[in-house]
Amino acid sequence: MTVNQISIFLENKYGKLSEILALLAEENIRIIAATIADTSEYGILRIIVSDPQKAYKILKSNNVSANLTDVLAIVTDACAGSFAKALTHFTKAGLSIEYMYCFSLNDKSILILRTNNREAAREVIRRQSLEYICESDLMKL
Repeated sequence: MTVNQISIFLENKYGKLSEILALLAEENIRIIAATIADTSEYGILRIIVSDPQKAYKILKSNNVSANLTDVLAIVTDACAGSFAKALTHFTKAGLSIEYMYCFSLNDKSILILRTNNREAAREVIRRQSLEYICESDLMKL
């Protein structure tokens, strides 16, 4: 139900993103999903990768400010309204979505999200019989 996500804090300077991606590429780490949020001074790159433990160690050994976090990974249809339908369950349970991003493969989409209460979110997923994907299955995509 959860997958490891790496959050990387980047100075908002020319070439910083390329440096990070090159470090991962040199170690043959595949990026499965990514999103970046930025301000005028820094950015946060959030990534799901093929080997999160190895990627995290590589980043830390290169003095990159990074955190490893568990996030939820929900499978939805890749049709209009599927994200809204899935998120409605969390809203009705009084949960806030701190952030989310997604990617699609053929007729399915994977919704990566973090809520203000992970345990309550897991209960919503169980109660509503939402389809989720485990990290080991995600790595096979």
